[in-house]
Amino acid sequence: MREHDAIRRFADEATVEPDAISRARAHALELGADPVSPTVGAQIAVLAAATAALNIVEIGTGGGVSGLWLLHGSPRATLTTIDKEPEHLAAARKAFQDARIAPARARFITGRAADVLPRMNEASYDIVLVDADPENVIEYVEHGLRLARVGGTVLVPRVLAGGAVADPVKRDPIVSAYRSLIHETQASPAVLGALSITGEGLLQLTSVGGR
Repeated sequence: MREHDAIRRFADEATVEPDAISRARAHALELGADPVSPTVGAQIAVLAAATAALNIVEIGTGGGVSGLWLLHGSPRATLTTIDKEPEHLAAARKAFQDARIAPARARFITGRAADVLPRMNEASYDIVLVDADPENVIEYVEHGLRLARVGGTVLVPRVLAGGAVADPVKRDPIVSAYRSLIHETQASPAVLGALSITGEGLLQLTSVGGR
């Protein structure tokens, strides 16, 4: 266990967060938002870059931190970000301005994801980030997989629930939902799934169209 903690600490300390994202993180924390960690942010930036993502949607704005990481990885992408908290969206808008993200590259939608997602076009996005309302994570991932194009990826941070998912004694609804999500997607022929344990954990699901 100590070795695992040392590896995690090394990864945390080795990750360099751009200044604009670091400032956005500080503001997000002041608002009570819970943005993705720098290590997870770096991972999603790499995935955005590797897929040459052009169209990205995120469920849960987190004060703009995850969005900035995604656009950092794919400087040509357009991001649609959805959050029910206007204050979090306002913080993200300011963070994007400070980072000199062109206004045309970001669309901010205030509303409940359950209401917004059904109206969005299917198979239209390269990346869908799901980071809101953990009690609804399975529903949001189902929407995400519908929105992602074949070859597109759905990303779910925090999927390890602070380590509780690995503890068989823990069976509260959120832990059970994350656990079911991991097991069901690993067995699904419609996606390729990978689970990263860096930071707070990141589930990566790439749509293969039920091949």
